[in-house]
Amino acid sequence: MKKIITAGLLGSVLALPVFAQADGVPYPEGYRDWHHVKSMVINPGHALHDAFGGIHHIYANPKAMKGYAKGKFENGSVIIFDLLEAKSGDNAVTEGARKVVGVMHKDAKRFAATGGWGFEGFKGDSKTERAVGNNADSACFQCHVPQQASDYVFSKLRP
Repeated sequence: MKKIITAGLLGSVLALPVFAQADGVPYPEGYRDWHHVKSMVINPGHALHDAFGGIHHIYANPKAMKGYAKGKFENGSVIIFDLLEAKSGDNAVTEGARKVVGVMHKDAKRFAATGGWGFEGFKGDSKTERAVGNNADSACFQCHVPQQASDYVFSKLRP
């Protein structure tokens, strides 16, 4: 999991501390019932494979869905990055064990130092074991900075 933190898809150009990241980003209960935005697979050979190799499913709550349409996300928007191992066999790729549930939670006031987003990663299938905690500025936001024009969000709504 340290590689996930190091790779930084889930961190800050600002040197300000991020208060309440660990306490402020809850596990997203029921996220698999939210809107499925898209899926992708990062295979061996990709630059981010060591940290993010596997099957990615992106989910968005109703407020985040409005943000995808507007290009700006309102407070209360939550985007999930569900990363699972990719198992190959019999000419198919299937889901393996969950690696991490990454969470972006929009609260412009509480998370001002990280573009208004709180970041967290929950390890494996745990709803309590955190991979990011108070390291959101360096572990996540730094990689999201180039996406400032899309409110720091990488994913686009699949047509």
